[in-house]
Amino acid sequence: PMPPMPPPPFADAPASVETERGGWSSPARDSATDSARNGWDAPAPAPARERSPVLNASSPGTRLKPGVPPPIDPDAIRITSGSPTILGPSPTGSNGVNFALHSSAAKSVDLCVYFDPDAPSTAPSLRIPLDPSDNRTGDVWHVAVENIPRGHDGYVVRYGYLIAGDEPPRHKHDRWHPDRLLCDPYAPLVDGRRVFGDRSSSPRGEDSVWMGCFNFDATPFDWEGVTPPGLPPQDLVVYELTTRAFTADASSGLASGRRGSFLGIADKVAHLKAAGINAVELLPVFHFDEMEFQRCKNPRDHMLNTWGYSTMSFFAPMTPYASEGAGPEAAAREFKHMVKTLHANGIEVLLDVVYNHTGEGTDQMPNTFSFRGIDNKTYYMMEDSKHPYKNYTGCGNTFNCNHPVVQRLVLDSLRHWVEEYHVDGFRFDLTSAMTRGQDGEPLARPPVIREIAKDETLARTKLFAEPWDCGGLYQVGSFPNWDRWGEWNGKYRDVLRRFIKGDMGLKSELACRLCGSADMYHVNGRKPHHSLNFITAHDGFTLRDLVSYNDKHNDANGEQNRDGCNDNDSWNHGGEGESVDDAVKNLRWRQMKNFHLALMVSQGTPMVLMGDEYGHTRGGNNNTYGHDNHLNNFDWNALESVRGGYFRFHGGLCAFRVNHPLLGRAEFLNDGDVTWHEDNWDNVESRFLAFTLHDRGQGGGDLYIAFNAHEFYVDAALPPPPGGKSWHRVVDTNLPSPADFTPEGEPGCGARYNVAPRGSVMLVAK
Repeated sequence: PMPPMPPPPFADAPASVETERGGWSSPARDSATDSARNGWDAPAPAPARERSPVLNASSPGTRLKPGVPPPIDPDAIRITSGSPTILGPSPTGSNGVNFALHSSAAKSVDLCVYFDPDAPSTAPSLRIPLDPSDNRTGDVWHVAVENIPRGHDGYVVRYGYLIAGDEPPRHKHDRWHPDRLLCDPYAPLVDGRRVFGDRSSSPRGEDSVWMGCFNFDATPFDWEGVTPPGLPPQDLVVYELTTRAFTADASSGLASGRRGSFLGIADKVAHLKAAGINAVELLPVFHFDEMEFQRCKNPRDHMLNTWGYSTMSFFAPMTPYASEGAGPEAAAREFKHMVKTLHANGIEVLLDVVYNHTGEGTDQMPNTFSFRGIDNKTYYMMEDSKHPYKNYTGCGNTFNCNHPVVQRLVLDSLRHWVEEYHVDGFRFDLTSAMTRGQDGEPLARPPVIREIAKDETLARTKLFAEPWDCGGLYQVGSFPNWDRWGEWNGKYRDVLRRFIKGDMGLKSELACRLCGSADMYHVNGRKPHHSLNFITAHDGFTLRDLVSYNDKHNDANGEQNRDGCNDNDSWNHGGEGESVDDAVKNLRWRQMKNFHLALMVSQGTPMVLMGDEYGHTRGGNNNTYGHDNHLNNFDWNALESVRGGYFRFHGGLCAFRVNHPLLGRAEFLNDGDVTWHEDNWDNVESRFLAFTLHDRGQGGGDLYIAFNAHEFYVDAALPPPPGGKSWHRVVDTNLPSPADFTPEGEPGCGARYNVAPRGSVMLVAK
């Protein structure tokens, strides 16, 4: 047995001081002021038990009071070699914890554990040097500690690692930070800044310190029998949502401490149902540092990372997304409450996950948190060059996903979110970067992609790839899939944008995209739902900006309008921005309806962007990743202003799609399912397309759909409806609300229909 020790210095000096980087450096031994500046003094020459800090831990039979650290008998603590089997912290027995960490190149590893919730990072309750001969198996360092606190309701145990390697480094791609406390890659929770963008909310005043933590003895979350909806994939209508921006604005009506939180999403479930969607896709909720742009002087230091594409921990929910700054345990419980609430209302939860890179940066601007200082050359793709981090992500580094160790982390992380948090699926950011081997070359059968597809725990989940990266790899329609992976269909977006705004020569390809892009996805066992169709997404123009701006306006980003995509396939319809006459504004609303109708009648999985249901504008900025303000925030007052108009159309059409059997097909269409009213396919100037989807026993009635991108009326001959039925108007985007959408169908359609310029219609046979 090894009794608890007083907190020793983190270097060969009697004390330490925190640096601006959040690490530690050895102070001069003769400095008279060091003692005042240090978090703790050098150990006094007294018996170990008397020198020990006041420890708080549990022993068998101890009654745990919420939020109160329990007492402990220091003599009862036992430290053994532990097990390498389960990485991260894991409970053992009734009151023990096993710690295991992978590092292939470390020379020394010290585990630091903090029982006192008020202790700074420089004052661990236990610092345990791991003996390579006893605490290392292969490349895994491990130790078990018994009779210590394991965390309970309102109380978490914090921990971290101090890791050193050879100096100078044995390998040129090693990066050692022996004076910096590192977060375990498998930490289930992360403790640090509590309130989004507020440095003063950092516990113990340590804004730059993030620590792993756990609470294994907390009361299990009560799911109250609520289970995942298990919706058939062809039935999904996905709503892409940013947790922070959804309720951050005061117009949400939520209490200030609840805005921008996981609970805020749960509070707005009635809106999500009214919007007609049945799945939310949350922009990254894995823990990230929202203040990463402010670490040093740079053109972007006025911004906060509100999108979250800079993962720091793959197992922990974003701590500042807890309400009232309540901390990591609350973040986990409130995330589960959000999932339970959405599931109880028939809404699935998909996570946008970022395994292609991390927020640790590069040698030029490091933000060392975990992986760099633990096993840099294992976790990152490296090369022999002036800038050794391979960069296929546009973010400086590329996670080495097809290394066996990193592959295991990715799979363990995904399983964790399914088993612990009950999520229903994932969208993988820049997934093509995950298909690259350790040398950066694309792999035909990337191991990590295959294992995700074949994993039993993930079998019920939906999987969508963003099938490109920033290194020129574009895999739309050809992403390695094993008949499991769907794809963000960038070709669908591009063709729909161009046709609706009036580009010529697209009619044939439009027809293909409306039918689920069978040219790309009708292969092997793939289905229409493997094409995730979208017009807009978080990056790029909103739907309103797509019809309001010819060019991007990204000056607020601090990069002189150089960032963001230049090829937007947008059209302002007669004037840039909002200063236009009513005729232009009305045409823009009509075009937004055209886009939305096309999306909802297309075979495949439709996705809409948060805010498009009321016409949110970002002022032409198509890359608002760093704006924690009106550019991103959902405007609930603006929603109310169009609730009976455009929102009624948008949400009603989403619900219509879900309810009509012909619009969410499990299989690709055949010749008996669709009739194209077209004999002019080769005319590049033709911008009118009409077709009928046939009810062959599915129910709901035949649907006639027509799109007119011309600037003149098209007097279209309607096909004869099935025997004994007549055509009823469901949608005419040229009509004012509420006539523009009548879900039950408006009778009175004759043998012809005059489709308005830049208009579209949908009729149902009844």
